[in-house]
Amino acid sequence: MNEPSSIFDMVGPIMIGPSSSHTAGVVRIGNAAYQVLGGVAESAEITFYNSFAKTYEGHGSHRAALAGIMGFETDDERIRDSLEIAKKGGMEYSFRPVGNASIYHPNSVKIKITRDGQSAEVLGESLGGGVINIETINGFRAQIGLKLPTIMILAEDRPGKIGFLANIMANDGVNIASMSVSRSAKNDLACHFIEMDSELPKITINYLNHLSWIKKVLELRKIEN
Repeated sequence: MNEPSSIFDMVGPIMIGPSSSHTAGVVRIGNAAYQVLGGVAESAEITFYNSFAKTYEGHGSHRAALAGIMGFETDDERIRDSLEIAKKGGMEYSFRPVGNASIYHPNSVKIKITRDGQSAEVLGESLGGGVINIETINGFRAQIGLKLPTIMILAEDRPGKIGFLANIMANDGVNIASMSVSRSAKNDLACHFIEMDSELPKITINYLNHLSWIKKVLELRKIEN
């Protein structure tokens, strides 16, 4: 579960754009996708749902999404020119509005990006004041807000491994704020999303990456300013 909102969330972040929901939140969702992919995409498919589908052009949400995908922050003046910057950089991109998608939050955007044969897909919700919820990453249910240091661990689904990971972090003095686990199928792959009060030491990240049952460990930094 994400942390409770504060008065600073309601006021909103320092940002470029007319609306924290339609601009700052979308930049942050795009930035989450940028982190998952590990760099600037070569191609992007961005789908806006429900109210976003009706307003994304007028509020500049399409520019915000591309800005986030390129790693820009919410207060970056280049957001206004992100379509042109992406095009000059050789990125191919498309926008798709989908109204009346009742299974999604009113302000939802799905971002699919590719680079060097790798792909990433992030479904995010803009909750207001620049606050976001990342609903899924690569099809796994995430439910993270990126207000804290977060790691994403893709691993084989084995008994006792959640406790093992919690023990590793406790030994490093890292307190777990929240943890969610999503499985592709029983005894197949599980994806652990762990929000922490402090960052996990690099030596521990390297150790986890060398365990045979762990396929990938990805650090996701805080994306608030």
